[in-house]
Amino acid sequence: MSAPLLQVEGLTKQFHASGGLFGRQRSMTAVREVDLTVGRGEVVGVVGESGCGKSTLARLVLRLIEPTAGRITLDGTDLTALSPAALRAERRRMSIVFQDPYSSLDPRYAIADILAEPFVVQSRPMPPDTVDEMLDAVGLPQSTAKQYPHQLSGGQRQRIGIARALALRPEFVVLDEPTASLDVSIQAQIIALLSSLRDRFGLTYLFISHDLGLVRYFCNRIVVMYLGAVCEILPNAQSSPRHPYTSALLASSFSPDPSARRDIAPLAGEIPSPFNLPAGCAFAGRCPRVTDLCRRRSPSLVADGGHAVACFNPL
Repeated sequence: MSAPLLQVEGLTKQFHASGGLFGRQRSMTAVREVDLTVGRGEVVGVVGESGCGKSTLARLVLRLIEPTAGRITLDGTDLTALSPAALRAERRRMSIVFQDPYSSLDPRYAIADILAEPFVVQSRPMPPDTVDEMLDAVGLPQSTAKQYPHQLSGGQRQRIGIARALALRPEFVVLDEPTASLDVSIQAQIIALLSSLRDRFGLTYLFISHDLGLVRYFCNRIVVMYLGAVCEILPNAQSSPRHPYTSALLASSFSPDPSARRDIAPLAGEIPSPFNLPAGCAFAGRCPRVTDLCRRRSPSLVADGGHAVACFNPL
């Protein structure tokens, strides 16, 4: 088996905040000892509820924020050991598509200038006809180059965001909930576009989402996160979930129509505060299969073939 394009080992990120009457500093661990691999040409999904740490993980992988601990390797290069200058050069090989197409594009600039931005940041000359080629790649007419973001629809803006992310022809792209702000019909178009671009340019994706149904449709493998830690890794989209949390996520994404979900029982209990995690399993207070052992000890991620689950009582 060839070496993965991306390898993450023991990745951890802590944030510190002061609060309370005496301003005592508190800390929270947004990402806890995450191990992750992404093969070349693969689409790996990272899924979980809001606040599970998936977007923080995405920014850590790209070194947009600094890890507290752990190692990030891209095609054999340890990104965590690079100097700022070396990291800047390495950034040409990786990129990100942000969630919100309305806030990720500067309204002061025409689309042609927005698409030229990556070349400016990297101090690289932009080849002739690049803007036209990029617009064509994402299914937009050349006349779009003269327009401004406020003149475009949400779907068109996200296409511009995708074109900008691919401007320098990266190998690895993080997709941070790229369809979450779009209508359902537009979501399908964007997913189809991303799939086509992956085949055309040989891209590797890390796809961040809260929708397990969408992740199962689009991704080769699935990583499920809960409160900063990986609780399950599904080796393929057809794998049956073994963690109760993954099962609940799948149930909640059964239908895109919210009215069709009324018979699905929501998870009981409240999500624990990341500033005060329980001693045992972080999911114990919401789990229908909880035992005393779950409340006392935190389960480790145990692999069985390509399927890994952190649960004392898996499904």
